[in-house]
Amino acid sequence: MKNLKIAIQKSGRLNEKSVQLLKNCGLDFENYKSSLITIVSNFNLEILFLRDDDIPDYVEQGIADLGIVGENVIDESLANVDYLQRLGFGKCTLKLAVPKDTNYNDIKDLDGKSIATSYPNILGKFLKEKQISAEIHPISGSVEIAPGLGLSEAICDIVSTGGTLKNNGLKPFADVSTSEAILIGRAGLAENPILCELLQRIQSVLRAKETKYVVLNVEKTNLPQITELLKGVKSPTIVPLAEEGWVAVHTVIPEEDFWGKINTLKSAGAQGIVVMPIEKIIL
Repeated sequence: MKNLKIAIQKSGRLNEKSVQLLKNCGLDFENYKSSLITIVSNFNLEILFLRDDDIPDYVEQGIADLGIVGENVIDESLANVDYLQRLGFGKCTLKLAVPKDTNYNDIKDLDGKSIATSYPNILGKFLKEKQISAEIHPISGSVEIAPGLGLSEAICDIVSTGGTLKNNGLKPFADVSTSEAILIGRAGLAENPILCELLQRIQSVLRAKETKYVVLNVEKTNLPQITELLKGVKSPTIVPLAEEGWVAVHTVIPEEDFWGKINTLKSAGAQGIVVMPIEKIIL
């Protein structure tokens, strides 16, 4: 079967987590730090290491079959690609920011102003939706210095922590869009068996990351309350304990559900609660 090619960022904020995701899917590959391409030894896949800005166009053109790239990069490129899976990492926000001493109170205050950005397509669409007429200055890098140099009155850029804005005398003003890493594919690839297996592996890793394996002890008389709280993937596993009248309950639940229910579980008689990470969940 012919290998598929997947493009990921060669360096930058998505590289490490993209590599880790693929390795968590059981893919075996080496030399990814020194090569532009590497072959997965135990799966029909080749990995290309590219600039993130190039990935959507490479996928659209079929040079790569798949890609892992930020949603903001996809939207800015206007490439015709299929969104296959949100990956839950690389989250950030594209924000409008203005000098901290500016007294803007409403997004409409940007009407007639100049805005510097590396995302003119996304910003242009946003301004059109808000019916704001502003002059867009496309800049390839160091957008945050534009107001200080007199190039613009505001900026639109990716913000993770806000530290860079603060260091340049800027403050967040409005959110334009949110972004995270996305697995994309070229058109017409959806039924490919290699892709289907890769998606199954990725989804099993993502499910495991969001869930925990929980074991607890409870008296049989309190078991109905506990099982109602912990329904699990299908239903809890009940194991008798050596002590008469007691059982162990094994289940898998979303971590956020567990922390919301822990006090209720204890009130219902749960004891000896053990929470463990899960490596994979395959439904």
